[in-house]
Amino acid sequence: MKIRAHAESHVVELDDGSCWRIFPGDLAATLSWKPETDLHPEPSGDRMSSHVLINGTDQSRVRVIAAGEIWPDGEVKKVLKGK
Repeated sequence: MKIRAHAESHVVELDDGSCWRIFPGDLAATLSWKPETDLHPEPSGDRMSSHVLINGTDQSRVRVIAAGEIWPDGEVKKVLKGK
């Protein structure tokens, strides 16, 4: 799927209408995304995210949750600190 909108760095909307909130620690991986970047959502086995978005070009992955959900604050801090 292609990117429909990525106006906010932490939220991306795909051309199928799905909207995803990007994990704060994965934002750097999105800097190279362009409207033509092909992304594929897949369910995640990660405790922090429900899905991953896979970049079809370089196979990089970013952890995501539905845009309407909120990251659990304490867990995000633990992951970002490497605990």
